[in-house]
Amino acid sequence: MENIAIKNPSRRNFLRTVPVAAAAGLALTEASLLATPAAAQSAAPAVAGAFQLFTASTLADDVKAIQAKSGNNNLVTMKELLVVLTVETDKSAKEFEWHEHRDHVLQILDGTTVYEVGGTPKGGHNVRPGEWLAPEAEGATKLTLTKGDMLVIPRGTLHKRTTAGTVTLSLISSQGSV
Repeated sequence: MENIAIKNPSRRNFLRTVPVAAAAGLALTEASLLATPAAAQSAAPAVAGAFQLFTASTLADDVKAIQAKSGNNNLVTMKELLVVLTVETDKSAKEFEWHEHRDHVLQILDGTTVYEVGGTPKGGHNVRPGEWLAPEAEGATKLTLTKGDMLVIPRGTLHKRTTAGTVTLSLISSQGSV
């Protein structure tokens, strides 16, 4: 897959958050990083704001449960970070979206999906503070993503997903001011 860089005025801010988000995505997909002894897990204190571990078996169970009905499982919901497991079948976004205060890092865990990214919105409209939709985008790039592919979408970048068949993906979204 080719690496496509899209220039964006908020790129510098985005690049400050990507290493953390990418590291979190790597941890979600590398079973060797997720496997830790049970004694070490039980010895860790439960502290608000502390790290969270999702074992490979827990993630596999979550994916199986989601595949049964298609949908999302919000693994982490924090003010600054959202981590979601998603399974969708035969779904197409009606409009392009873009966010003023959110970046996305996503990795395809299984299946295939098509993303259209970038371009100039046509008929854009604000749906809530910092969130925008547009029925069309002039000059968007179409990317077919398959198992193992990772896509980084900086805030302010138009994007739309179309899935013919089934796709399982993890989405990491940094939120708020950087």
